[in-house]
Amino acid sequence: MTQADHKLSTHLIHHPYKPPTDFEGPQPAVHKASTVYFENVQAMRERRWLDKSSYTYGLHGTPTTYALEERLASLEGGLQCLLVPSGLAAIATVSLALLRTGDEVLVPDNAYGPNKTLTEGELAHFGIRHQYYDPMSVEDLAAKITPATKLVWLEAPGSVTMEFPNLVEQVRLCRARGVTMVLDNTWGAGLAFRPFDLLGDGSLGVDVTAHALTKYPSGGGDVLMGSIITRNQPLHMRIKLAHMRLGLGVSGNDAEAVLRSLPSIGLRYHAQDRSARQLAQWLATQSAVAQVLHPAMPDAPGHACWKQLCAQGQGQDGVAAGLFSVVIDERFDQAAVDRFCDNLRLFKLGYSWGGPVSLVVPYELPEMRSRATPHIKAGTVVRFAIGLEDTADLQADLAQALLKAFG
Repeated sequence: MTQADHKLSTHLIHHPYKPPTDFEGPQPAVHKASTVYFENVQAMRERRWLDKSSYTYGLHGTPTTYALEERLASLEGGLQCLLVPSGLAAIATVSLALLRTGDEVLVPDNAYGPNKTLTEGELAHFGIRHQYYDPMSVEDLAAKITPATKLVWLEAPGSVTMEFPNLVEQVRLCRARGVTMVLDNTWGAGLAFRPFDLLGDGSLGVDVTAHALTKYPSGGGDVLMGSIITRNQPLHMRIKLAHMRLGLGVSGNDAEAVLRSLPSIGLRYHAQDRSARQLAQWLATQSAVAQVLHPAMPDAPGHACWKQLCAQGQGQDGVAAGLFSVVIDERFDQAAVDRFCDNLRLFKLGYSWGGPVSLVVPYELPEMRSRATPHIKAGTVVRFAIGLEDTADLQADLAQALLKAFG
């Protein structure tokens, strides 16, 4: 390599031109960096990142990630937000930040499955005990809270079986007992109800939310990310310092993708809600379906609790997500249920939800629960996540698959 080549490469790296800074467009700029430059040594020593007043290293935040954190905090009614690589990372970070050896965590029996396996695995290895409580019984939760209980996980509605708990009374109980509570708010997404202001008067709310941004905030089925949102500064700092020590961060391109999708989250959420309700109501009329599990349906477990929160100031119909399950009658075996799922054409077999493509997953409920579920009829549970396809086309797809599998 010649000396001229060295000079040219050096010139390209250290080029003196800097574009003007007054550019503004519909989308925030994407800042990607590990290294952040300092003007001088004094500035390097004085800069602080914990309060978002400046930048020190890409892992601790960029203008792009700061912008996304602030918008997400507003979405859920919080004051502080941390970004992590997935929804499960949000759950793990909160538990690792707030629990120590000898502590106990309470988890609803219908919680997101990976939360339960994390609790049974890594948390147990660290000497953190756990109990599963009945999410539909505030009394059972009350009976399980002990002096060792330092954290209670809440989920509304429950994973797969969609029971909607008495979230207001659960929060009141935890507040009275002085136990920190965390809500998995992925289903609500900041749109169905306000997790930090459940009654609408500022008097009652959860301490922390964990949100899988992979779902509705992303909306494209192509980004993995999570958030942890709080309103309490000391609690936020406990989690933020653990977040820093664990080395968690998200890419600028992924943050850009979520920022781009956020303006349409309300439109997508409500459209998927409408389509899901129409399909759930239709499926309730089909002979192969023993039960439809959708919290907005009057006979669904916890419907009154859903209505208390999700119809509050939101109109008579309330708000729900594009997610529901059905119980296929017990007279049909697993092979028949599998044929039904395999014969769907517009619904794809796949995990997650909130994206444009409708999804279906069959579940074996007894393997997922530690206690009986008498409110769920006998049969096989199948969960649907409704995308953005035309509702009539999705109904036709369901009809042909039902006919082929169940006659």
